[in-house]
Amino acid sequence: MDARSVGSRLEGQAIPESAEVSPDDVPSVLGSGWVGPLTAFQRRDIAKLLSLRHGANFSVPGAGKTRVGLAIFHALRQAGQVNRLLIVGPKSCYEAWQEENQLCLADPLHMEVLGSGIDPAANALLVNYERLQGSLNGLARWLTAQPSMLILDEAHRMKLGTEGVYGAACMALGPRARRRLILTGTPAPNGARDLENLLGFVWPGYGRQAVVRAVAGGNLAHASEVLRPLFTRTTKGELQLPPVTVTQRLLDMPPLHQELYEALIGLYSARAATSQDDLEAIGRIVVYLLMAAISPALLAVGTTRYEPLAYQVPPLAIPEGSPLLDLMRDLPSYEMSPKYRETLAIVAENAAAGRKTLVWSTFIRSVATLEVILKEFQPAVVHGGTEDREDQIARFRTDPDCLVLLSNPATLGEGISLHHECHDAVYVDRDFAAGRFLQSLDRIHRLGLSPDTQTKITVLTSTGTIDEIVNQRLEMKLQFMGRILDDPAVQQLADLDEEPAIGAGLDQRDMQALMGHLRANST
Repeated sequence: MDARSVGSRLEGQAIPESAEVSPDDVPSVLGSGWVGPLTAFQRRDIAKLLSLRHGANFSVPGAGKTRVGLAIFHALRQAGQVNRLLIVGPKSCYEAWQEENQLCLADPLHMEVLGSGIDPAANALLVNYERLQGSLNGLARWLTAQPSMLILDEAHRMKLGTEGVYGAACMALGPRARRRLILTGTPAPNGARDLENLLGFVWPGYGRQAVVRAVAGGNLAHASEVLRPLFTRTTKGELQLPPVTVTQRLLDMPPLHQELYEALIGLYSARAATSQDDLEAIGRIVVYLLMAAISPALLAVGTTRYEPLAYQVPPLAIPEGSPLLDLMRDLPSYEMSPKYRETLAIVAENAAAGRKTLVWSTFIRSVATLEVILKEFQPAVVHGGTEDREDQIARFRTDPDCLVLLSNPATLGEGISLHHECHDAVYVDRDFAAGRFLQSLDRIHRLGLSPDTQTKITVLTSTGTIDEIVNQRLEMKLQFMGRILDDPAVQQLADLDEEPAIGAGLDQRDMQALMGHLRANST
């Protein structure tokens, strides 16, 4: 039935009127039990997804995909087609689902987060991807005991399909649900294979075949037109958001930093040559080089795993003839990372204008170092090891003296809105994950911004390093995703305008004064 339904849509066959829901029908389909307001594009997306047996919502982050998903379940429940809802997503999405449940339904669902067991009274369950595999049997029984709907939130988490742990678990649960829906604003962060696996979950077999056929000729505009019946997408243009400015600042490494980086390149290129088929080994090398592009000192062993770098004030003269390893360990005594200097300059400039700044860095040790460097601005800090995450975010939102939030995209890149408090973000570094970049960018550029808001994103690039390779690869991935989704806004993000660095505008005495103050207050 699924294959016939999807096939007829892809082939442009006439669809019976009884199978179609129009946007004007949505209020009556939802009934009086739905009390949440809906935008025109949300009604359009709900109508299209209700017209399909299963669906995919690829709307941009901030377009209200959670509300759309909840509305679809409510409409199907009203029609007697489903009784239960299982939501799989990152922990960061729980708050949004719980809030929408209370805001949009006159009689909210009994929604529970999966614990040691399943609450028999619950008609909606939230579970994170990490717990799926260990809870598979219990969730499968719960899905099949009554007609159920399965929603994958931030579905790009299972983009590896059956080759990944999350994907295999999702594929095992999929057929047990009467209705399946996936939500993600970044459906193809690494190319067509990601899209194959996502649509293969929604329509097993047929979905993957449709993607393969559509992109086979290489004409992505044609592929987008062919695949359009399988998904709905609200674009940034439809949200009518004020434009976002994304620029990069090219930073030259100081002499010792460059010498150490080039030495590491020589060391790791030899290892890479012997590990071409070992993805884990290559992955470690990439991580090391990304860290070295910030500061090679991040690679040196500290007394603790995430010990911040201890910068000396004033910088010491570099001793001649020092072993390279000693220099790498002691680098903060001689040179300050240009990326940290630039971040300090940007945060200080924003703070002087009363603007808060969100600073992204992939590595916890780098975040810990920035916490010391930016102490003057009372930073909030959120990473995987943060125990008081909610308190830190609340302090950033409400405390006028907390002018910077430090985090990494893997922790805070999804499921949270900061656009009312912050309009400036700095990427100290980026990795090859295009989806993670887009998701994190949309923390401060979302539905609800006033038309005159200026949102500015700054990407820091160390010249002559792996940063330039990352930029090139992300550009290609964003171009692909923008074309396959027919979304020019995504393609525009691939082209970063260059902007002169301002960190050099801080003279050495300014740096010494500020760093001396921070260091004095940290002892």
